[in-house]
Amino acid sequence: MSAQPVNPNTPPDHVNIEIDGKPMTAPKGSMIIHAADKAGVPIPRFCYHDKLPIAANCRMCLVEVEKSPKPMPACATPVMEGMKVLTRSAKALNSQRNVMEFLLINHPLDCPICDQGGECELQDVSMGYGRSVSRFVERKRAVADEDIGPLIATEMTRCIQCTRCVRFVGEVAGTYELGGMGRGENLEIGTYVGKTIESEIGGNIIDVCPVGALTNKPFRFRARAWELVAREGIGYHDAQGSNLWLHTRRGEVLRHVPRDNEAINECWLSDRDRYSHQGLYASDRALQPQVKRNGGWVAVSWDEALALVAEKLKTVSGDQLGTLVHPATSNEEGHLLAALSRGLDSRHIDHRLRQLDFVDGAAGNGFSTPVADIEKAGAVLLVGSWLRHELPLINHRVRKAAKRGAKVFALNPVDFDFNYDFAGKTIAAPAALVDEALKLAKAAAESGVAVPAELQPLLADIAVDDAARATVAALKDATASVLIVGEAAAMHPQASILRAAARLVAQATDSGYNEIPLGANAVGLSRVGVLPQAGGLDARSMLQQPRKAYLLYGAEAPFDFADGGLAMQALTSAETVVAFSAFASDNVKAVATIILPIAATPEIDATLVNLNGTAQVAAAGAKPAGESRPGWRVLRALGAKLGVSGFDFTEIADVRAAMNARPAAALVTNGKVANRVKPTGLARIATVPVYRGDAVLRRSVPLQSHPLTVGGRLVLHPADAKQAGLEQGMVAKVSGPVGIATLPVTISQDVPAGGAWIESAYLETAALPAYGADLSISKA
Repeated sequence: MSAQPVNPNTPPDHVNIEIDGKPMTAPKGSMIIHAADKAGVPIPRFCYHDKLPIAANCRMCLVEVEKSPKPMPACATPVMEGMKVLTRSAKALNSQRNVMEFLLINHPLDCPICDQGGECELQDVSMGYGRSVSRFVERKRAVADEDIGPLIATEMTRCIQCTRCVRFVGEVAGTYELGGMGRGENLEIGTYVGKTIESEIGGNIIDVCPVGALTNKPFRFRARAWELVAREGIGYHDAQGSNLWLHTRRGEVLRHVPRDNEAINECWLSDRDRYSHQGLYASDRALQPQVKRNGGWVAVSWDEALALVAEKLKTVSGDQLGTLVHPATSNEEGHLLAALSRGLDSRHIDHRLRQLDFVDGAAGNGFSTPVADIEKAGAVLLVGSWLRHELPLINHRVRKAAKRGAKVFALNPVDFDFNYDFAGKTIAAPAALVDEALKLAKAAAESGVAVPAELQPLLADIAVDDAARATVAALKDATASVLIVGEAAAMHPQASILRAAARLVAQATDSGYNEIPLGANAVGLSRVGVLPQAGGLDARSMLQQPRKAYLLYGAEAPFDFADGGLAMQALTSAETVVAFSAFASDNVKAVATIILPIAATPEIDATLVNLNGTAQVAAAGAKPAGESRPGWRVLRALGAKLGVSGFDFTEIADVRAAMNARPAAALVTNGKVANRVKPTGLARIATVPVYRGDAVLRRSVPLQSHPLTVGGRLVLHPADAKQAGLEQGMVAKVSGPVGIATLPVTISQDVPAGGAWIESAYLETAALPAYGADLSISKA
């Protein structure tokens, strides 16, 4: 018996194969289609997708394998040593053409009216493998469509049962909302009961669908693929900075589609990045400068508006001027705002609008773990995070780690809905959440790690339990472990304690320490100095100690602030509020005295820094609406009118050169921690809804129609509801120091006793006090 010849140059765990006469190596256990793709050998396919489990449904990838009596599916046939594959032989091509003929038997001839026309995989492949004349003369089947929500349109008669969508929602999204029903020619893909797709990343089934069965509902019948211009863009609704394409026509954004970047978003896109562009063209878009006169609003020219702003600011001392910047603002705009603030001798500038605790000076913290490495973690701890809504595609990475066997733990103020199982989780009301975090820190300290002096008195009276020890042990024993501090922790009134405890745990367990920034460009704005200067007031202090004048850049009160009621009080009491805003809504007009319309992020040249510290540059992809102008141009003109040095540039390249020449701000946490607060009543738990995080999202009609946009509501633990005399479906009156809200009641075990979960950024909850504040609740 002769031995198989061995190539000494073959890498370990690889085999030698031959495709179409070309020798090559491929990893053991990989499929023929993987090797062919790597070698650039085209094999047609429909059901196969590199990111989805193999199904081998469509059989379009049939190839000839030497010594095999019948053609084999390339997507489901593992490579073997010495294997010889033919993809263009008569046997392979004949098999592929026969499969294509079967696929087209029931497919409707509606390419002229199909939104997928021009970018349809079936259309493309049929050109190479289809017959010019169909031999099928029988009646084609028809499948009834289901309404699966405001984001995805269905034409299921076009479906070829590749099951890509089924595998996506099951294996990637983890929601199992689609399935196959029936057998043979009666097989149909659907939800069976007409259920809306509720996944926060469900729109990706549009991209994986190889035909026009699933299409983008808001984009439907708006344009043809060949009419669109694709421009590189960046997601600006969270700090992941997902890469995407802006598809525009005559300067108007008509849709977003994902742009592949394995290090950031792979080939996926969250629904809020996919559909947010609808909000750019809302009816309240600011189209020209406006000035408040005699209680009304008057449209003025840019020259008049800027002259008036300069005149107002010259009469205000630097100490009486506060600058509040939305955390999705670009680096270029942030750099100019910081320069303008310095030029006006003001030290009060901040972008941390949703933060309550500034004791430790935390700003600009991101992820120390590269995004792509999260899925390799052996253990993950989430501290105050609804990761699924805060960073949907980071949550996907954690789900991949969990599927590989990683242990996931959570310490949260609400038992949030996740799409993977936890090895352990602790749910505690706001004050108790701090104690639970300190338990973890004390359990970590038992390993001998040095405890910061500020934490030592807080740990003195903390009793460690077995659950805390088990969590710390799992993180320590894992080959790689990750700790993520989320938005529900960063917005906590004692966030500094949560951060300090989490850092100690990460240090003791050798875990990657990662903080979710509160804003798409919070890391970048911290680097360019959009932070209080020495002795300056932070965002909350600027509202607690009202200034005479404010520059409100991109932020919309009350929605974008930790305490909306406080923000409205401070801004409405000011003499001058200059709102640099893409929208002239009633809320903006209620606080502003002058509105300067600025272009939105997709309409400007911008640099955004993601949570890994990666600076990403995007060129303007769309035309600014009306007379709105890029923010950096508006700031340049204003700085010149005020006579501030450094504003004599003409191009954005000059801004970037000056920005890069200035050393990045030193971001050092001072280690201080807030005082512990003992619970005195029912404390508010505030989270930001997934589709309400910024002004553009709040104006996207499809996203506001989505089931995840639940509206203002009061969610209580059964014991607290009983004590207040409330039942499911009742309406309650919720009172705080600055306002009253009337909200429907939901009773759930997901909320801990002592906590009242009321999401922020809804108009009906805007008057309520901030996270952690005591509430008074009664029947309406």
